[in-house]
Amino acid sequence: MGAVVALEGLLAARTIWQAGRSTAPAADGEPTGHPALDALLPQGGWPRRALTELLLPADGVGELALLLPTLARLTRAGGIVALIAPPYLPYAPAWQVAGIDLALLQVVDAGPRDASWAFEQCLRSGACSAVLGWPRQADAQALRRLQVAADTGDCLGFALRDARHAANPSPAALRLQARQVASGGIEWWVRKCRGGPAPARAFAAVVH
Repeated sequence: MGAVVALEGLLAARTIWQAGRSTAPAADGEPTGHPALDALLPQGGWPRRALTELLLPADGVGELALLLPTLARLTRAGGIVALIAPPYLPYAPAWQVAGIDLALLQVVDAGPRDASWAFEQCLRSGACSAVLGWPRQADAQALRRLQVAADTGDCLGFALRDARHAANPSPAALRLQARQVASGGIEWWVRKCRGGPAPARAFAAVVH
């Protein structure tokens, strides 16, 4: 007779589901560097091995400021951060002041079609800790490839896109939408998150 496996062991491993019992998601996310945002996200930070979408009303509303604490920490730990066809040339002194090790920051210059391929390949490579891309016309199938690539490469993927895509379904593990407020700041609303329902309140960020 095979070994008897304890029921509690199966439950702890999430091998079976028990009616009426909900399991809190593990707080195993990558810290964002913004404690208030970490507190909103079910995993306590950016989802690992996954694609995060940032939906923007315009370029330059604070999306990079949102990501810089994480990117700085990753490069300090020796991880490579890749920027795929950014719409504007990164200003190196500002990134350095933010704590980015410029020796570990790679900027890939590519046209729209090649940029999509490069984004996927960098995510999948296993050589990068985080990859940022600005896909303009990516459909659900293209985003699904990016999500799978991030999982395969054990990488944080960030797709920065126009807010008009918010109405479209997406396989991304996390979707944040930026909205400008009267004070001149930015509120980030969670539109989709892995591991729980989307929070009903926003994370307020100040544009500097």
